[in-house]
Amino acid sequence: MERAVIVRSLSCSSASVNRLFFRSYHRLSRSCPSFPFHQHHKRLVPNVSRRSTLCHHWRRISSSPSPLYFKRCFSSLSPKAVTTSSQYASPPGIGGSQEEVAEKLGFEKISEQMIEECKSKAVLYKHKKTGAEVMSVSNDDENKVFGIVFRTPPKDSTGIPHILEHSVLCGSRKYPLKEPFVELLKGSLHTFLNAFTYPDRTCYPVASTNTKDFYNLVDVYLDAVFFPKCVEDLQTFQQEGWHYELDNPSEDISFKGVVFNEMKGVYSQPDNILGRMAQQAMFPDNTYGVDSGGDPKVIPKLTFEEFKDFHRKYYHPSNARIWFYGDDDPNERLRILSEYLDSFEANVASEASKVEPQKLFSEPVRIVEKYPAGEGSDLKKKHMVCLNWLLSDKPLDLETELAIGFLDHLMLGTPAAPLRRILLESSLGDAIVGGGVEDELLQPQFSIGLKGVSEEDIQKVEELVMNTLKKLADEGFDPEAVEASMNTIEFSLRENNTGSFPRGLSLMLRSIGKWIYDMDPFEPLKYEKPLQSLKAKIAEVGSKAVFSPLIEKFILNNPHRVTVEMQPDPEKASREEAAEREILEKVKASMTEEDLAELARATQELRLKQETPDPPEALRKVPCLSLHDIPKKPIHVPTEIGEIGGVKVLQHDLFTNDVLYTEVVFNMSSLKQELLPLVPLFCQSLLEMGTKDMDFVQLNQLIGRKTGGISVYPLTSSKRGREDPCSHIIVRGKAMAGRTEDIFNLVNCILQDVQFTDQQRFKQFVCQSKARMENRLRGSGHGIAAARMDAKLNVAGWIAEQMGGVSYLEFLRTLEEKVDQDWNGVSSSLEEIRKSLVSRQGCLVNMTADGKTLTNTEKFLSKFLDLLPGKQPSKTNSWDARISPVNEAIVVPTQVNYVGKAANIYETGYQLSGSAYVISKYISNTWLWDRVRVSGGAYGGFCDFDTHSGVFSYLSYRDPNLLKTLDVYDGTADFLRELEMDDEILTKAIIGTIGDVDAYQLPDAKGYSSLLRYLLGVTEEERQKRREEILSTSLNDFKDFSDAIEAVKEKGVVVAVASPEDVVAANEERSNFFEVKKVL
Repeated sequence: MERAVIVRSLSCSSASVNRLFFRSYHRLSRSCPSFPFHQHHKRLVPNVSRRSTLCHHWRRISSSPSPLYFKRCFSSLSPKAVTTSSQYASPPGIGGSQEEVAEKLGFEKISEQMIEECKSKAVLYKHKKTGAEVMSVSNDDENKVFGIVFRTPPKDSTGIPHILEHSVLCGSRKYPLKEPFVELLKGSLHTFLNAFTYPDRTCYPVASTNTKDFYNLVDVYLDAVFFPKCVEDLQTFQQEGWHYELDNPSEDISFKGVVFNEMKGVYSQPDNILGRMAQQAMFPDNTYGVDSGGDPKVIPKLTFEEFKDFHRKYYHPSNARIWFYGDDDPNERLRILSEYLDSFEANVASEASKVEPQKLFSEPVRIVEKYPAGEGSDLKKKHMVCLNWLLSDKPLDLETELAIGFLDHLMLGTPAAPLRRILLESSLGDAIVGGGVEDELLQPQFSIGLKGVSEEDIQKVEELVMNTLKKLADEGFDPEAVEASMNTIEFSLRENNTGSFPRGLSLMLRSIGKWIYDMDPFEPLKYEKPLQSLKAKIAEVGSKAVFSPLIEKFILNNPHRVTVEMQPDPEKASREEAAEREILEKVKASMTEEDLAELARATQELRLKQETPDPPEALRKVPCLSLHDIPKKPIHVPTEIGEIGGVKVLQHDLFTNDVLYTEVVFNMSSLKQELLPLVPLFCQSLLEMGTKDMDFVQLNQLIGRKTGGISVYPLTSSKRGREDPCSHIIVRGKAMAGRTEDIFNLVNCILQDVQFTDQQRFKQFVCQSKARMENRLRGSGHGIAAARMDAKLNVAGWIAEQMGGVSYLEFLRTLEEKVDQDWNGVSSSLEEIRKSLVSRQGCLVNMTADGKTLTNTEKFLSKFLDLLPGKQPSKTNSWDARISPVNEAIVVPTQVNYVGKAANIYETGYQLSGSAYVISKYISNTWLWDRVRVSGGAYGGFCDFDTHSGVFSYLSYRDPNLLKTLDVYDGTADFLRELEMDDEILTKAIIGTIGDVDAYQLPDAKGYSSLLRYLLGVTEEERQKRREEILSTSLNDFKDFSDAIEAVKEKGVVVAVASPEDVVAANEERSNFFEVKKVL
């Protein structure tokens, strides 16, 4: 969904690689921009993240660290050290071989295969009584994964699968409290805890490295999906779905509901509207022709009876696919499942839920839709156009699917890919829309287009797409491009780096993509044979003979094409608001005085339930670890600090499967203040402009052929106890051990040889960045508000906002004209940045690999460092700048708001203690969750404490309120003062915090986190001290912290990204409370 917009991905081509093989790969913040095609809806607060081309909705408990503004660097962020044995003993009388145990527990083994690609044994079982299918994958991965998936095809756009996904996690038979899900967030060591709604299925996955914790999570989720309280509780349906709200019979009625407001936010984003229109137009005759997430205009038509019936019909073992993965006991998995599955009889759910394929059109279709645009803004270049093809009337075989995925990477996967490059170089639009190939549904699709297009250029874009595809079919691809794509894909497969996303979950979602349609669940896990077959075929007949027929058959000669044109409409948002008000006025007019009094009473009753804590006896039913299960020391990352050629070098001896990960860090402090906003575009230019000897296409292909990817981005943070910020440029790369010389040669090339001479290409970068920032304003308003508040409170925040906030957008709009008027000046500024940054002085190198690779790499690193300029950097600049600390409303065309309030609590005299991490997480999971989300109707509400700067901030996400949310924030200190908690609740809060601190990491991330701690001066002694403070947190710490955050109430600055109507109303209620800034 939301994307960090100014930092390049580690591999510029990894987006398509992941689309091809790791469709469930959860990308970190540095993600390539792409088009959110099918919507998946998740339970957590939004995280700046990317998975495939699909858009997800999260509700996380704290704001995710910005790539420009790193927070919480003392965390060890690595796997838990303790793996406890299962709390369940094997039942008496059940012994023997695995197959015999399975038989006794009621399971029939269907198939068993070794999956060499992930070094796993996979066994497919069927539960004999119900027909539930179970995939049990065993290996030595400590990050264990469970998931249960139901096929849930909707018949309309009331959002029933999405509302049910939220609701089943709100209490169950064994766990009869308001939200066991939130209790797990508070007090487990989960490495993943979420739920997703696809257009045709609903997934409930969990993961943990602690076995006892893992089985606790599994049990809560199984009870939730099979025996939820929500099917008997109208109030849960109203809270998560929709209801009429009326505080006083004399006031206006409003719609409320978490999903209702979530989807209002989705339908405020032009890219999302485009994706939905395209999907529904491509699939008019099957379940994909409606919105499983829910259309806000249609959601209020859903009844409680329909909601209950949907659960009864589809949430049944006969319609379930269940996945286990990791190093736990495979027999124990089946024993846990049998306790639940044996309670059911087989039914016809699996037949009723089958997805029928869409028949192919005989001729193309064209649709025109409007999207909400800002009033008074320049609408000349605000049109969007996207061409979409349904590639087949049935699922493709694996070999064809692989070849099409490879073709997609060749056409769109890198900045040098021809279809992507030609569209952007045409100057017909600002940025790409369309996710390329998408094959997570029954039938694969292909989408491509542009946004930021003039109305008169719409036809030209369509012609350019078709002509470029025809040219690629006629002429084929450069051999170097094919080699680069092949290396990128193979590297990604061998590395198997899924970032913070558990590998077992990545595999599960890949397998489910076929399994859910009654196809082979093993096949998607096995890439080696089809990959070698494709390579052999290319070698034998040439790439043109492989790929040109695919372009012709599936795209050029395919009549099932839907062209979607989106037109800006500055009055659409106000029309929709007026239409909703009219509906509500009619509802109120139809009610008697008694009806209105009853609605007001029901509103108060629901709010009372939402705001009343669960009784202690109910909370105790949710299983929890004890503090004895928690290691007393932080996770150790081996770090050797030395020097090569006068440059500090950090080395981390970790097993990385023969991959070297490296970061070359340059100090930004000598840069002139006025050049800071140009830094993100400087970083992009290093990777996407050419040298004297190579154009950027050749350079891009060389990086793809020799490495696993290179990225360049700025990193900025406050340093605790210091006025000067930590500000650096990081060049990050990875390569196989045998290619270490290549990676350093290429890093040297991009740093020193790239020429800033291509005016038109640079202008493309500016237009792309502007389009991404405008999209971010609507979709990630909480991130924009957070950056703006930080910019008002500290220098590091101001720097980050200059490179990624509203100030950056304003700079880009000015720069767009300057590129035409004074290109020599812009080019000179880019050179000046290079001269200021690239030097051995102030350079630092970080390397993560096994000891042998590290030793062998030193000679290549030494040569690289010798080639760096050795000049003394100019004097450090003092960037003593901040934005005026006034309350600010950033007005955008949206149906929901993003509300923030923040202050620096160090200025009150607060001294950092590890207990602050426990307390801030607890505030998010209780007070803010209950008041902002549950009763306030926002999709998310949370707080964040940046321990480096001292800024404590509150944020809401897709929030129907504005001033009411600020009142909740201001009540936090009193909430803490009046708080009572027993030892069990406190223990749970501590354990949940340790789960965050010890978040699971792969080796490259361990090395990178160690680098960040070094840059920010966080010592091992401090890590140990903070951990001890976390583990010894007491109720008194909560009470004491209330005084510190009282400063946010009294002195805090407010920033809201909000609709014009809500800002006007707020300024009328509290005279001139906001200074208004209109940006869209």
